[in-house]
Amino acid sequence: MFKTKREIVFVILAGIFITNAVVAELIGGKLILIGPFVMSIGILPWPVVFLTTDLINEYFGEKGVKKLSVITACLITYAFLILSMAIIIPAAKGISPVNDEQFQAVFGQSMWIIVGSIIAFMVSQLIDVTIFWFFKKRTGNKKIWLRTTGSTIISQLFDSFIVLGIAFWLPGKIDFDTFLSSALVGYTFKLSIAIVLTPLIYLGHYLIKKYLNEHTSVVD
Repeated sequence: MFKTKREIVFVILAGIFITNAVVAELIGGKLILIGPFVMSIGILPWPVVFLTTDLINEYFGEKGVKKLSVITACLITYAFLILSMAIIIPAAKGISPVNDEQFQAVFGQSMWIIVGSIIAFMVSQLIDVTIFWFFKKRTGNKKIWLRTTGSTIISQLFDSFIVLGIAFWLPGKIDFDTFLSSALVGYTFKLSIAIVLTPLIYLGHYLIKKYLNEHTSVVD
């Protein structure tokens, strides 16, 4: 590893991808208000995941994204297992600045949230990569905005409804109307950010091509 520029680029993109995906899952239990609507704060890091997914898709192919997605899902599961152990082990009373109740309130996400997050992540990533390559094979290296935005539009529609449905609606934490409005608000937010970040996709392409001294994207 780290012997070629391509390896360095992949490690950097993979690190950004994994970090934001894991952080999004860890903070996803907090719900916030956007006007009159409810939205999970875990949505905030996802635009960066979209950005890195598209760049990995472009330069390392469909297999690269799928393998990285599986690895990330395993790491998310691992993070929740470690948190579960940390919750079970009692805090040092009178010494620890964070007591058990506070720690539980922040990190004690239910099994529904864990399952919903992982399923939504894998489904959305597989849909994203499939649609990305559907457009890629038809447009070649042109119309980057079409394959990046197009894949996000469809994949995040599934992600928004799956994670909220499994994590909050099925266990009865929110009613159906709240579930529907929250999913739509979350989807609209992610889609809007993805569109706003489109110039960064082009910037990322430019910087990677310049660093690799390549004129075309690299695929598997």
